[in-house]
Amino acid sequence: MKVGVVVFPGSNCDQDIVDVLAGPLGQHVVKLWHKETDLQGAELVVLPGGFSYGDYLRSGAIARFSPIMQAVAHHAGRGGLVLGICNGFQVLTEAGLVPGALLRNQERHFVCRNVWLQPVSRTAALTRTLDPTRAYQVPVAHGEGRYYADDATLDALEAQDQVLFRYCGPDTDAHDEANFNGSARGIAGVCNRARNVFGLMPHPERAADPDLRNTDGLAMLAGLVGVDERS
Repeated sequence: MKVGVVVFPGSNCDQDIVDVLAGPLGQHVVKLWHKETDLQGAELVVLPGGFSYGDYLRSGAIARFSPIMQAVAHHAGRGGLVLGICNGFQVLTEAGLVPGALLRNQERHFVCRNVWLQPVSRTAALTRTLDPTRAYQVPVAHGEGRYYADDATLDALEAQDQVLFRYCGPDTDAHDEANFNGSARGIAGVCNRARNVFGLMPHPERAADPDLRNTDGLAMLAGLVGVDERS
């Protein structure tokens, strides 16, 4: 699969995701500068984490108007795969490519630590190969990661199997401490109704190397690109 990783001014996780996709997952990866309008034939487009445009207005709000986002929206509209991680998820919500919004964490603090996630959707490519009975440990690093949508939207997301992950404890138990940023219904990631655009706040690319003693994130990305990461 050919993957394009978009680089905005302020992106700082672009090389991390490139290294994982091109390294253990063996994909053909190119970087796409935000002023470009050609996706160079990428089948999967990744919007990485970081602080696009310094997050000076609102996280993702300025990046949403970058020239490349028209091409990304067109790609998504034709059924092409799009993945937004952390700031990339914020950009996707600002662009209306996935439902909801990301608000300030409930404690108003930037949080950088490992958290536990339970896969929810059994039909989305990012989660369908994961074990829904176990918790996956993946780092987060955000100050505006509290997922919000109105009750009608949340009900629709659940009914249409669009919730990708929920925050949980190490035994998949749900409790207030696990939902550290106060996200609605503990949601850590969602996809669009067509299940080709995916957004999540945790960073799977930071949990994809045996040297880091954690490869839980590799399993997520492997499912998306159709690779068995155990081989």
